[in-house]
Parts: sequence; structure tokens; C-alpha cells
Amino acid sequence: MAQKSIDLPLSALANGAIQEKLDGELKKVFDNIHDPNTKAEDKRIVTIKLEFVPDENRQTVKLNSNISVKLANVRDVAVTVLTDRDLSNGKIAAKELKSSVPGQTYFDDDLTPRTDVGEPVDVIEQELDRKKVINLQAERG
Repeated sequence: MAQKSIDLPLSALANGAIQEKLDGELKKVFDNIHDPNTKAEDKRIVTIKLEFVPDENRQTVKLNSNISVKLANVRDVAVTVLTDRDLSNGKIAAKELKSSVPGQTYFDDDLTPRTDVGEPVDVIEQELDRKKVINLQAERG
């Protein structure tokens, strides 16, 4: 087999440091591909830039390498937030809407009934009991 006139295998340059850096960037690419928070079909790009800087006599060449990667963006996440002024203290309050409609209760994954902002309904009922809610039906006689 004939000997190559230009013998610069990428995996052997700089004692394998360039290949090691490329392997690290490839790991980032495949981690990004398997991240469920990214769009599967988005392109990922690895760019290897080799810069050759010869000396004045053109006998030695400094070889600089740069490896860059462009990954898929993480998907946006949107939520609905309920906000109002707390009438008891005047402060502005904000909480994530957990149900699909303000004021609507829902069941969580454990089938616990919750308010529209995710508070357990039984906690709200206990607070109402402490405030001595008057049962007008019982008062009718």
C-alpha cells in the first residue's frame, strides 16, 4: 500500500485531543436528540473548523481546531396564571390556573379534589368551618 503524502488523521492529531473534544460534542448532540423537551425533527449541527497558519518560511504550520455545536431549542411551555388583589391585605397575588376554567374544581392524579389553583378542597372547607359559616337552610326550620 502506498504511503499517504498528507498523513493527518483527525483522531490522532494533538494526541487525540481533537477527537476527544468531538466525542464530547457528539454526546451533547445525542443527549439533545433524546431530550423529550426538544422537537425531534429539528436539525443538530456539528461544525469542525481547522485553521492552518503557516510560518514565514512555509515549513511549519500551526493547526488550530474549533468544534462548535448547534442543538435543537427546548420547547416553549405556556401556563395560565390567575392574578388579583388580595382584599384582606391589599397585596397582589398570582397563582397558576390548574383547572381549565377559573373557579372550577378538578381531580388530580390521585383523585383528590382540588381548587382551580391546586389547593385541596378539604383544606378550603376546613378554613370555612373555622369562619363559622351559617347554614341558612338549617335556620329555616
